[in-house]
Amino acid sequence: MAKKALGRGLGAIFEDVEEAYRKDFKKDSDDLVREIDIDLIQPNPYQPRAYFDKEALEDLSSSIKKHGLLQPIIVIQKDDGYMLIAGERRLRATKLAGFSVIKAIVADIESENLRELALIENIQREDLNPIELANAYKELIQEYDITQEELSEIIHKSRAQITNTMRLLLLSKESQELLKHGEISQGHAKVLVGLPAMDEKSIVGKIIQNRLSVRETEALVKNLKSHKNKDEKKVKNIPNEIQTMSEKLSNFGFKTKITEKSLTILFKNSDEIKLLREKLGI
Repeated sequence: MAKKALGRGLGAIFEDVEEAYRKDFKKDSDDLVREIDIDLIQPNPYQPRAYFDKEALEDLSSSIKKHGLLQPIIVIQKDDGYMLIAGERRLRATKLAGFSVIKAIVADIESENLRELALIENIQREDLNPIELANAYKELIQEYDITQEELSEIIHKSRAQITNTMRLLLLSKESQELLKHGEISQGHAKVLVGLPAMDEKSIVGKIIQNRLSVRETEALVKNLKSHKNKDEKKVKNIPNEIQTMSEKLSNFGFKTKITEKSLTILFKNSDEIKLLREKLGI
């Protein structure tokens, strides 16, 4: 599949934004920034941000009441109004502050670039939570058939940073939700990536219950892996078939015990038995 042209038309838009941000809005920015009716702005369907912290919005709203909006949002003209391209958090906070108009840059961009612009602008300018950011990276890479290295050059972030962020999508949905809402930190999450499902769930529970720091979590995971390695070394000459089956069951979250001649599944409850039957189709 041919690669789509990533970044076409974006350079000029971002230059306009940077120029507007540098200017004194009270003096000579009329050529770039307008005040438009908030009720005429419809949301961007490609907005990658799904969660907005209520307390942070209230803080921003209070700041806007006191100092005004320091950075304009970006919109395009659509039908009889406008569509938001970037700055949904600023728009929400301005509405919360009770204003009827908002400062905006009205961009001229083709509709086929809306999703791209929204994703890139959010990556560069908004504080997406780690999971939203990881999904934004993933969407851009898949949509435009590019590598992490190419994305790194476009958004000016290191490849390692992109890779580590995207690895968070390997976590369970439950862990991802906890990370989204700040119940665990990104540092905690990085330690959890790659653990079997049951171990991940167990460690997350201990992090929350005991309020473990990232360093304490690292030590806990290191200790867990050390014990597993010792258990594996105790058993020698395990047939490949048994070892492979044990690994597959472990990936599904089942605890097993293996010997040279047998594999035992250690069920905690009847729900695990039902789950295994579903996996086996029996």
